[in-house]
Amino acid sequence: MFEKEYDVIVVGGGHAGAEAAAASANMGSKTLLVTMNLQTIGQMSCNPAMGGIAKGQIVREIDALGGYSGLVSDKSAIQFKMLNKSKGPAMWSPRTQNDRMRFAEEWRLALERTPNVDFYQEMVMGLLVKGEKVVGVRTSLGIDIKSRSVVLTNGTFLNGLIHIGEKQFGGGRAGEKAATGITEQLATFGFDSGRMKTGTPPRVDGRSLDYSKMILQPGDAIPEKFSYLDTPSLMIQRDCHMTHTSKEVHELLKEGFDRSPMFNGRIKSIGPRYCPSIEDKIHRFADKESHQIFVEPEGWDTVEVYVNGFSTSLPEDVQFKALRSVKGFEKVKFFRPGYAIEYDYFPPTQLKHTLETKLIENLYFAGQINGTTGYEEAASQGLMAGINAHLKIHELPPFTLQRDEAYIGVLIDDLITKGTEEPYRMFTSRAEYRTLLRQDNADLRLTPKGYALGLATEERLRRMQEKEQKSDAFIDFFRNTSFSPDDINPILEEVASAPVKQADKMYKVFSRPNVTMGHMMQLEEVANYVETHELGREVMEQAEIQVKYSGYITKEKNNADKLQRLENIKIPEGFDYSKLKSLSFEAREKLQAIRPVTISQASRISGVSPSDISVLLVFMGR
Repeated sequence: MFEKEYDVIVVGGGHAGAEAAAASANMGSKTLLVTMNLQTIGQMSCNPAMGGIAKGQIVREIDALGGYSGLVSDKSAIQFKMLNKSKGPAMWSPRTQNDRMRFAEEWRLALERTPNVDFYQEMVMGLLVKGEKVVGVRTSLGIDIKSRSVVLTNGTFLNGLIHIGEKQFGGGRAGEKAATGITEQLATFGFDSGRMKTGTPPRVDGRSLDYSKMILQPGDAIPEKFSYLDTPSLMIQRDCHMTHTSKEVHELLKEGFDRSPMFNGRIKSIGPRYCPSIEDKIHRFADKESHQIFVEPEGWDTVEVYVNGFSTSLPEDVQFKALRSVKGFEKVKFFRPGYAIEYDYFPPTQLKHTLETKLIENLYFAGQINGTTGYEEAASQGLMAGINAHLKIHELPPFTLQRDEAYIGVLIDDLITKGTEEPYRMFTSRAEYRTLLRQDNADLRLTPKGYALGLATEERLRRMQEKEQKSDAFIDFFRNTSFSPDDINPILEEVASAPVKQADKMYKVFSRPNVTMGHMMQLEEVANYVETHELGREVMEQAEIQVKYSGYITKEKNNADKLQRLENIKIPEGFDYSKLKSLSFEAREKLQAIRPVTISQASRISGVSPSDISVLLVFMGR
């Protein structure tokens, strides 16, 4: 049934698996995607949205490298919002609401159009391992499929257990069975595993809701896109809405707490801290009388609605009774109740920065199997695992991203170096170089790298170079062109900024915080330059950010360069930390377990102090 041997087998067709398969195939590896259900490739298991705070930056980075998530999101978007526009550009985060069915369809079609991808629908029960190297997979029908590398992207399916009130049943997602066999086999190879929990809210019939009682949440007046390529622009958008819980809703929910698997001990694993269930919110924030509920349509044409903010595993009768007390939901009809799901994961400190496991060669983990939560975090890991699986089997240097190069680099370094005991979610606050890692410049940062890998196309590189050249030239125009006080002072008066007494370069006045590109466009020379050089929104935005934040950007680059020196000090492979008695006991234990590759990575391990780093530097002659 199968070719003699694949280059890469990807197990699982979620966001991580889809990106892994696309990456390895586009780089030239013969790839097989094995999943339990070909109809759910790219399925949005929870909310019908992509991006958000820090997550939107990740989608832009995936797109810049040549991944598919941004393209798929744009083609299935029903609403676009740039979040945090009131803050600095390092915080701006793109987000789309998506048509759930079209999102999955676009992913399936994108993969089918990728020449090197084969598909097979069946459960993988275990790995084929020879010595300490993976050589393929074994399916539930007992079929052995040979491969030079394997990427596991099992999501919430490994021994998945669904909870609704006091009821529990095996499953990796509502209506789909759990995957068994892999955790148990990996344990025999010496892997540590744990359990995590996530949850999802009820889905309801939009025809039964009274939107007149809710607050309208429209998309941006001028919607942008994720992809740097020519994906379709949103000409019309679907509205979302917002409502709130109340003291009455909270009291009704509390009636079911004695039957809640969260509170009666049935669920022992840890859920996502930053996306708690409604019962957890009521319990932890007892002083709050209401919580926001976002009412999100599931697509262009369907009446199904996602009740964001009402994730729960309470008994279905309690969910229904409480939700009917929410303003606008008085006559709500359920499509399906919310539930919690527990699943196996493998602490990611057992991985290298390439996402290859330390115990078994050519075996890669990506997505929720590594303890993360979120489509975007999973997709970025899948992309990196697919890239590195291809590189490794073709004896090419590995590809990793540093913390000052991408949010993807921050994500993977956090996982590998610090591990996680609760579902890991990306935030802008996790990135110490977030002024460098903006959503607007992901193409400038990463497209040359993607092109060098053979993943980003020449078209992507050409677009990026054109944007860079035009924005640099526009900045030079501001540096070299003078204004007259008569022209600029009316503008400065308009924004309550101090007037000028003599002519100076435009760059100087444009650097003022309250002077925007819109104000500068009132100057005839600027407007003429924009028209003559046919500058688009992206170029003008890039130029404005570079002018206004040049000081912060330079400072952050200098800090990154200083820390890069530690990144260049390699720790010998197999180094015996027990020899260094000057290290603290905790440092020896953590360093021995995680096996950092560089001094910089060692410095980020929890429990390794600055004095421990000094000991290592002295030992290595630094």
